[in-house]
Amino acid sequence: LATLMFSVGVPMISGGDEMCRTQHGNNNAYCQDNELSWTDWRLTPECQDLLDFTRRVIRIWKDHPVLRRRKFFQGRGIRGADVLDNAWLDPTGAEMTDEMWNSPDVRALAVRLNGDAIQEVNERGERIVGDTILLMVNGGDSATSFVLPPAAPIERWDSLLDTADPWQPSRRLRAGDRYELQGRSMAVLR
Repeated sequence: LATLMFSVGVPMISGGDEMCRTQHGNNNAYCQDNELSWTDWRLTPECQDLLDFTRRVIRIWKDHPVLRRRKFFQGRGIRGADVLDNAWLDPTGAEMTDEMWNSPDVRALAVRLNGDAIQEVNERGERIVGDTILLMVNGGDSATSFVLPPAAPIERWDSLLDTADPWQPSRRLRAGDRYELQGRSMAVLR
């Protein structure tokens, strides 16, 4: 869910998903008029946890304009030395190479989104500036240790969310520290 919420800066959930609606994996349930497509609004403990998690992810999305850019990566190369607004990183903190992008074995990567390089204005014509965000994704089965990149001018990161343990308290980390990201999870740092 968190990965979907942050995809290209647009919340991607359907009504009822926040309440454990699954359609049992059926993505074509529009023609079903039965329990498969109905939303069960009973707030079980499991559904309450998912609702609380969804609210937290939406709050992160709303609080950080770099995740809501209208011109996300438009007219720029995604990788390369000239890119100011983002950088795709491997777990060592180095920029991803073409070889890594083309490797079928890569299961973990990170993207640093620079909140100072949004280059958009708000409704009052004021430049939009936000925090720099680091998204780390581990699609593998086992934990991966990420080296946190520099976050100039301040060399620290605050954890906002780790999907492996969404309710852990925020941690303050420094550039160069290691962040152990569990398998099949995502972490968001500011």
